Parts: sequence; structure tokens; C-alpha cells
Amino acid sequence: MPTERPRYFSKRLLRLAGLPLSISIICLLLQLSEPGSSQWLRYERTPIINGEWWRLLSGNFVHLSWEHLLMNLAGLALIWLLLERLLTLGQWLTVITGSSLAVGLGLLIFNPQIDWYVGLSGMLHGMFVAGLIQNIRRGYRLEWLLLAALIAKLIWEQFNGALPGSTELAGGSVIVDAHLYGALGGLLAWLFNRPSA
Repeated sequence: MPTERPRYFSKRLLRLAGLPLSISIICLLLQLSEPGSSQWLRYERTPIINGEWWRLLSGNFVHLSWEHLLMNLAGLALIWLLLERLLTLGQWLTVITGSSLAVGLGLLIFNPQIDWYVGLSGMLHGMFVAGLIQNIRRGYRLEWLLLAALIAKLIWEQFNGALPGSTELAGGSVIVDAHLYGALGGLLAWLFNRPSA
């Protein structure tokens, strides 16, 4: 019996931290191998059109700078702490993949003027939307306010550009359309793989 407790604890810890920890390690390793990792992995329009399709996903995992990366990893940790329990690991993977692909495809189709993009922020918007909608479906009301605030933020960004201070924090231009595409991708992924309430 005494061996069951550590095994349960390690499984619970892996469940709680495994996915965000894996994403964080991948992003940290890629940042350590800059500038080479961006050359091969960032979303870049011309190489994608020429067949380098992996960039539609991998561009989400490379970053402009250490500050940009740490800001995104803080967002990932916060979303995970608040919303992790709402979806299964498989459902979270669907949301992450769907949001990331939505960012890449959205930029490719609707933003031909954008040559390149990096960062997790679009994917994070998708995760946030999926978690909020799942909680709303379970009857929680505060999430309506959070969802309204997120929608207001996305609308603001479409008409006014990045929120004040975010460009300085990221260390470069903020591609606000990536946030919109990621949020829509998270919604579609949640609908595709909708869990029970």
C-alpha cells in the first residue's frame, strides 16, 4: 500500500503540470537555440507557400525575445492554474492544436501582408476561450464577464491595435489578428471535441 501513494501523486502531478511543462521546455529549448530555431520554425509566409507546412504550427513555439517568452509562459501558467481541470488532456491537446493551426492558417489566408510571426499568444487566447466556455456550460456566471472582457479586448485590438504597453513587453510588434484567430480556433476545437458539462 505505501507505494500506491507516491504513484498516485506522480500521476496527479504529471496530469496537473505535464502539458504546460512540456510546452514550456520546448519553448525554452527553442529560445536557447536562437537565432537558428526561428529560421527554421517561425511562421513565414513564403516558405509555407513553398511547402514548409510545419511552420503553421511551429511558429507558435518560437519567440521574439526572452521577455516575450516569459510573458507567454506566465500566461500559460495562469490559464492552466485556472482552467486545467475543465478538460481532459486529449481535449486540451485538441484545443492547443486547433488554436495553433488557426493562427497559422488565418495569417496565411487573411493577412498576406504579414511575412512572419512568432509566439504562443494566439494559442493562449484559444485555450482561454475553450476553458471559459466549458465553465459557462457548467453554470458558472463569472466566466460570462471574463468572456465579455476577452471579446472586448479582441474588438479593441481590431480597431486600435495592440493594448498599450504590450508592444514594449513583447519586445516587438504584436500581431493582434493572431489573438483573434487563436480564439476562434479554440472555440472551434471546443465545439469539435465538446466535453460533457
